[in-house]
Amino acid sequence: MTSQMNYDYCASTDQGLIRQNNEDNFLFDESCGVAVLADGMGGHNAGEVASIMATTSIVATLTRWLSNSELSNHPDDLCRLLVVSVDQANQAIRQAATTNPAYKGMGTTVVVGVFQGDRLFLTHVGDSRCYRLRGGALAQMTKDHSMLQEQVDAGLINRALAVHAPGRNLLTRALGVEARVPLEVRIYPVEADDLYLMCSDGLSDMVDDASIANLMSQATDIATRASALIQLANAKGGRDNVTVMLIQAHNATTS
Repeated sequence: MTSQMNYDYCASTDQGLIRQNNEDNFLFDESCGVAVLADGMGGHNAGEVASIMATTSIVATLTRWLSNSELSNHPDDLCRLLVVSVDQANQAIRQAATTNPAYKGMGTTVVVGVFQGDRLFLTHVGDSRCYRLRGGALAQMTKDHSMLQEQVDAGLINRALAVHAPGRNLLTRALGVEARVPLEVRIYPVEADDLYLMCSDGLSDMVDDASIANLMSQATDIATRASALIQLANAKGGRDNVTVMLIQAHNATTS
C-alpha cells in the first residue's frame, strides 16, 4: 500500500551564452506524474529534433498507460513500461536518422521519472541527471553513461580531477545510435519535502554540487529556484544549453 503524495512541477530552459540554438527539451504530465528531460546532439538542428522526439514519444506512451484505470500499475509492470517507452523512442529516432540525410548522426540523452504515490520510478540514458535534495543533503541518483564516468569507475581518474578532464562529454549511451540501448529502472522511496532536480549537462558541467544544493535549498518557490540555477550556469560561462526541472513532493494530507 503506497502513501499518497502530491507533486509540484516546474521546468525552465535556456540557450546559454555560446550555442546558436537550444537542443534541450522537456515535457511533464502532472496528472500522470511523468517527467522527461532530453539533451539532443547532431548538426543542423537535428539534436533538437531528437530531443523533441524523445520527450513527446516517451510521455505519450507512459500517459496512455497510466491514464487507463483498467491497466495494471504494479511496480513490475511500470518498470517494463518505462523500458518499452524509451526503447520505442530510441527506435523512432534511429529510424529518422537513417532515412533522412539531414538527421544523420542525431541522438539524445534522456532522463525519465514517474512519480506514483510515494515512489519514484527512474531511468536514464547518457549524462542528463537526476538529483534529490532531502534534509539539506544533495544526492545524485543517476550515474552518467560517459567515457569519463567509466574512467572514474575504473580508478583511472579521481572525481575531483574529472570535473575538469577533457572529453568528459563523450557518451557511451544515447538514444538513436544503437538498435538497442541498455536500460536500468530503479525505484526510490519518496518522502514529503523531497525536491528532485532533473537537468541537462549544461547545468552539471558548469555548477558544482554544493552550489546546486545551496540554490535548491533557498526559501523561495521552485520556479524562482529553477531560474536561479540557470542564471548561475550562465554566470559561470553558459557554454551549453541548460535545462532544469524541479519536482517538489508534499504529503497529500498537508499540502
